[in-house]
Amino acid sequence: MLVVAALGGNALLRRGEPLTAEAQRANVKIAAESLAQIVRAGHQLVVTHGNGPQVGLLALQGAAYKPDEAYPLDVLGAETEGMIGYIIEQELENALGHDRPVATLLTQVLVDKEDPAFSKPTKFVGPVYDKEEAENKAEAAGWHIAQDGDKWRRVVPSPKPLEIPDMRVLQLLLEQGVVVICAGGGGIPILCRDDGSMIGIEAVIDKDAASGLLASQLGADALLLLTDVDAIYRDFGKESATPIHELTLDEARKLKLPAGSMGPKMAAAGNFAENGGVSGIGKLEDALAILERRAGTCVVK
Repeated sequence: MLVVAALGGNALLRRGEPLTAEAQRANVKIAAESLAQIVRAGHQLVVTHGNGPQVGLLALQGAAYKPDEAYPLDVLGAETEGMIGYIIEQELENALGHDRPVATLLTQVLVDKEDPAFSKPTKFVGPVYDKEEAENKAEAAGWHIAQDGDKWRRVVPSPKPLEIPDMRVLQLLLEQGVVVICAGGGGIPILCRDDGSMIGIEAVIDKDAASGLLASQLGADALLLLTDVDAIYRDFGKESATPIHELTLDEARKLKLPAGSMGPKMAAAGNFAENGGVSGIGKLEDALAILERRAGTCVVK
């Protein structure tokens, strides 16, 4: 089977942990051991990942140096793809005993310049703040901010991914048996100009939406959306909460899930399942069990 596994932010940085290279590597090492089980079971693997905290941190660092010369979000997205991809690639090679080629591909993703997301930022990036500190930073830097749990964070535009121009390169790598890490942070957002040339745009694409598009365009057999929750729960947060082991598309679309966390995962899972694939949502450590329908929530047509 060809499996696309999307790593949630917890695979790189757990909530409240410092944004250090050491913390990220420690978490990636755990993720790599789980992903290696999929490869050892005989499956082809494509890995995607988030980049919200990292791209926000790079933006802060750039603004602290020379605010008028700070790099745009598309360039910062490319930087995080290389940085995070390097750590995942190295730890996956270690977990696999260096007997399988692993490669990271910087991945451009086409979006629409008229996407309404550009006038309504929703994508969380960067560190979390108390409300007063977030408001002060927003006023000073011209940010948009929104509440994220009991904290506040910067939000940026998150347009819908439309196409992955690098698909031919991805397919060539897979044909050679390479484990591919790509579309990190949702990929690098680009626009197509009137003359057919491409140019980057200030945005951060949702990782789950991009992963679903990638899985569909690759013709993958399964899409795994891996996080720190073991399944989708009915009545989540209540005493009556119960895990849901299988959902049909109709059932999935009736669930009311948080827009900033499980909502995008369910949307991506539903879209992929609608095209005939099998989607699984669950805990990172259970990746192979989710693929084999022994854990997590399976979304089917």
